Amino acid sequence: MFMRMVYDEKLAEAAYVIGCQRTGEAIVIDPERDVDRYERLAAANGLRIVAVAETHIHADFLSGARELAEAGAMVYVSDEGDADWKYAWLDKKTGGGSYRHRLLKDGETFRVGGIEFRAVHTPGHTPEHMCFMVTDRGGGADRPMGVATGDFVFVGDLGRPDLLESAAGLTGKADASAHRLFGTVRRFMEWPDYLQVWPGHGAGSACGKALGAVPTSTVGYEKMFNASVRAAADEAEFVEFILDAQPEPPLYFSRMKRDNKRGPRVLGIAGKGVAVPRRLSALEMAGVDGRETAIVDTRSWAEFRGGHVEGSLHLPLANTFGTDAGSLIGEGEGVVLVVEGARVEEAVRDLLRIGIDDIRGWFEVGEMGAIGGGLVGMDERSVGEVRAMMADEGPFVLDVRRGTEFKEGHISGAVNIAHTRLLSRLSEVPRDRPVVVNCRSGARSARACSLLARHGYSCTNLAGGMLAWEKDATERAARAG
Repeated sequence: MFMRMVYDEKLAEAAYVIGCQRTGEAIVIDPERDVDRYERLAAANGLRIVAVAETHIHADFLSGARELAEAGAMVYVSDEGDADWKYAWLDKKTGGGSYRHRLLKDGETFRVGGIEFRAVHTPGHTPEHMCFMVTDRGGGADRPMGVATGDFVFVGDLGRPDLLESAAGLTGKADASAHRLFGTVRRFMEWPDYLQVWPGHGAGSACGKALGAVPTSTVGYEKMFNASVRAAADEAEFVEFILDAQPEPPLYFSRMKRDNKRGPRVLGIAGKGVAVPRRLSALEMAGVDGRETAIVDTRSWAEFRGGHVEGSLHLPLANTFGTDAGSLIGEGEGVVLVVEGARVEEAVRDLLRIGIDDIRGWFEVGEMGAIGGGLVGMDERSVGEVRAMMADEGPFVLDVRRGTEFKEGHISGAVNIAHTRLLSRLSEVPRDRPVVVNCRSGARSARACSLLARHGYSCTNLAGGMLAWEKDATERAARAG
């Protein structure tokens, strides 16, 4: 049996390519949309992808299942859960007809070559969620080696049960889902300890609150040391524990849920790869209206602050890029990239994975000087300068950290809106006052400032964020003492 995890560091998402080396057939579990990566990996190991499976309808990325189905792959997905969370795209093949597919109930099995996959219904994170226990029958095994747990069991955590309410907007679902997850965990306790756990996410994912950075685990280890699993000794305590302090879901999660249910738009990536947009000239770049087109400027904050095309969003091409872009770019907006030429394809793939398809061109970062006098700057001030500003101008102080961070301490009078939710809550930020934006270190607040400026606000970034603010407060107290 062949098995490889294909990991996306930016979305902390894990897909699995599992193949039968005897027959040369392979399946991908929980693929992202740019499926050519999995095809290349399979081909390099003498395999061809003949099937695709999903553990559930995802909220944090667009699935590649439909792309692979267009290329002829057999689709295996859940038929569990309520009527609201059934796959609606299986009978909508491009050109008409249905994709080859099989809807699975708890306990049903299928094979890819000599490898058996058994579906196990594991509701809680979502109603339809299932795991896949994997047994290498062709290799002589009569019991599973491991289980692809999707967003049920992570290393060190469980998949959060509140997303149907907090992200998809279905009121009253979180508590019921948490109780359902408790029952699933009790069933998990009966699984054999030796089973390897192959989770759908790692550290950095917003699908849980305490995911570990180790890629895989075992059932036995998670029974012993996973705090969320251990909390399931009592149902009421478990529900309170699992719902407490979950991070705000990024704004784009609701779109991903909807589109993965209905079926992502087919791009034709299977067998072809990702198309790169055309390169723009300095004259073309200078003519882009940042109010009408989302200009995604991937340069450093210092470079962006020194001069950018008006209306641009400051979105560094780092590990938070996909989450930030999905949260700060409005649905359906066209995009122009300001990016290094060597990283254009990387940026395009990242955007496609979160459903941003209308990428109209890219501009080389090293040529920003050629745009001339059409660039604008961004205001940033030190703690001392912000203190003076607060005394003289009475600004609105916006804290864009997570709610849990805000509760631990914040600037007096500050209002908390996580930067990943800010686009949907701009009406809560006054337009008749200057706005000071802070986060922990000044990075998230810088991205939030670019969003506010794009929408016509006068804003200032607090340099160094709360770290600098608290350091200054400590020094002032020491001097006073």
